[in-house]
Amino acid sequence: MIRSSRVTRRRALELSAAAAALPLVHIRTAGAAGKLNVGFWDHWVPQTNEVMTKQVNTWAEKNKVDVTIDFITSNGFKIQVTQAAEAQAGTGHDTLPFSNWEVHTYSDKLEPVDDVVKYMTGRYGKYSPVHEYLATAKGHWAALPSSTGTLNLTCAGRISLLKQYAGIDVLAMYPAHEADPSAAAGWDYDAFLEAAEGCAKAGYAFGMGLGSTGDSTNNTGCMFAAFGADLVNAKGEITVDSDAVNTVLDYGRKLVKFFPPDSVSYDDASNNRALISGKSALIWNPPSAWAVAKRDAPNVAQDTWHFPCPAGPKGRYIPYNYTFYGAWSFGKNKTAAKELITYLQERPQVEARDVASEGYDLPPLLSMNDFQIWSEVEPPKGVVYNYPIRPWHNALESMTGYPAPPEIGAQIWARAIHPAMWAKVLNGQSNKEVIAWAKNELEGFVR
Repeated sequence: MIRSSRVTRRRALELSAAAAALPLVHIRTAGAAGKLNVGFWDHWVPQTNEVMTKQVNTWAEKNKVDVTIDFITSNGFKIQVTQAAEAQAGTGHDTLPFSNWEVHTYSDKLEPVDDVVKYMTGRYGKYSPVHEYLATAKGHWAALPSSTGTLNLTCAGRISLLKQYAGIDVLAMYPAHEADPSAAAGWDYDAFLEAAEGCAKAGYAFGMGLGSTGDSTNNTGCMFAAFGADLVNAKGEITVDSDAVNTVLDYGRKLVKFFPPDSVSYDDASNNRALISGKSALIWNPPSAWAVAKRDAPNVAQDTWHFPCPAGPKGRYIPYNYTFYGAWSFGKNKTAAKELITYLQERPQVEARDVASEGYDLPPLLSMNDFQIWSEVEPPKGVVYNYPIRPWHNALESMTGYPAPPEIGAQIWARAIHPAMWAKVLNGQSNKEVIAWAKNELEGFVR
């Protein structure tokens, strides 16, 4: 049995205030193996919530568990409000979603899931190094990587505009089927720079931002990674004053002048608006912008294609946004909580939710990046075929702040150091000045 509700900010805060008087109670009855209270991200594709609900219902009936589901909106940071309130109160949901750095924030209050990870990797292969980086603390996995809410920000480009003004045939480079990697061998950052210039001069500037929100941070950080330009290394040593960082600043000095005039004030909706309005030839984004264009600007949607980001001297990196599901260590039914999140990440359930989201969500295990849905979505048919990383893409996942120790990487991300460095370049500062500023900021994180 499932009861669905939506969490408000008031309810989340009330959890903390009422914790002492009204703790959650694990009740066993003759017909049920306990209760479970789970929180999920309120997906922007409603059908995905419906499929998730059916899957939980199937599991609950089989295991005789009474499950309550809350679909929590990401608007207004309500998931983060809920996390903070419950961690402080020591009561609330049994499981919640955690994005990117949030697993480390609450790792001391999350039940280890090493056994679940061992089971999943035994069946489906290893998680990426970035997954392990974000979800392990003190030698233990603190949360399980999730498909729902995990996405990447790969290229979403206008087929006709890129061909006309940049001489790039994206369908030839990345067709909707397995391809010879040599077809995209020339898709590197030199080609990206030339394409950005050609499209900007034609009035279709790439919708790339240098703001302080997630998209700007993730996308700019990905380019730094492709040049091997780490600001802080895995040992926590500041490495910003390096040849690689100087090289990426030199490259940025050429590139950013072809960005939109308002790039420094971009938020996470700016690039979507640029593509949907028909004013941009390319953005880096999951298929959400294309999905809105399909409804509001069908001519734009029919002319859009998703494909991997360019390659740099150190490889082809794709910026990711990660979601994990964690079980609170103070939960009243931790065994059931871990069993449920395991069930939800098995291939049949992941694929069913992916079909519902039209391929928006990405499996955290690359062995699942062969679902048929990515071949079927249209228009045009195959538009998102190359959205998940394919073996022949020769691409790696990117998370801005990696490989710095997570407590430092989280601050690099939160302060949007990477886009700020390029914004300063855009404003005419020298490499020496930009690096000095960044070093001062980083020293505050490392102390």
